[in-house]
Amino acid sequence: MERIEQLKKERDAVVLAHYYVNDDVQAIADYVGDSYYLSELATKVTQKTILFCGVAFMGESAKILNPEKTVIMPDAEADCPMAHMITVKQILAKREQYDDLAVVCYINSTAEIKTYADVCVTSSNALRIVKALPQKNIYFIPDENLGSYIAGFLPEKNFIFDKGFCPIHAAIKKEDVEKARAVYPDAIVLAHPECTMDVLDSADFTGSTSAMIDYATASEAEAFIVCTELGIFYELQRRNPAKRFYPAKDGQVCPGMKRVTLAKVADALENLSNPVELDEAMRQKAVKSLAKMLELAQQEEAICK
Repeated sequence: MERIEQLKKERDAVVLAHYYVNDDVQAIADYVGDSYYLSELATKVTQKTILFCGVAFMGESAKILNPEKTVIMPDAEADCPMAHMITVKQILAKREQYDDLAVVCYINSTAEIKTYADVCVTSSNALRIVKALPQKNIYFIPDENLGSYIAGFLPEKNFIFDKGFCPIHAAIKKEDVEKARAVYPDAIVLAHPECTMDVLDSADFTGSTSAMIDYATASEAEAFIVCTELGIFYELQRRNPAKRFYPAKDGQVCPGMKRVTLAKVADALENLSNPVELDEAMRQKAVKSLAKMLELAQQEEAICK
């Protein structure tokens, strides 16, 4: 950890980490957050090098938004299965099929897919952004579960889905939640909108990782059943040392996120290894959907304030 701190100064580097990576990696990061917070933050940091502790689409998004910076990953193989559950062919087919269509792309997607989207979203801002879009037809890709959750609040829109999903969240079943409630009857159930609708319907609160953390921190409850990746427990416990947090089931672990280790962080900083490199023509196309996300999200935040 001391070596990492030294290397950050030598390389003029900032370390960004998602809530799902290992606890010790979160501990040495300069900033820890969800996908929206980190993507917005990446456009504001002053360091010339960004070390992104997360999976591939996160590093790609940081590079898309910051072409002049060096963006490196601790592990080149850390990836998100959902990001590959949509194809360009599927998007082009829907554009042919529907008029007045907005292709809304969850940030958990590849750089190539982002080039074909009208706007990106995260679980933190998806509802606000889709509500602000003028189009009636919304092709929400790739996560059907998050899209279905958002669709429930916007009956005036016509949502079209494919079958993308997060394997970790989709593996949490309603029966798991019911069993956990039986063991911890006083616990509040927190669920991420990447979970299936029957899990969300049985939860007490549904929200992004940052929203779940904020809810648990503000709540007077002392115990919580958490339906998301276990990495979130580090921040939940750090902010709420007197409260208790339980997983809904065994195995709530993202293999891609857990590939990020302290040793790999140190090696990446030492050698500037695993740089994110993108074709400039693709980057210029992809940046439009991410920039639109940041623009609309900030507009909505200003309206709310």
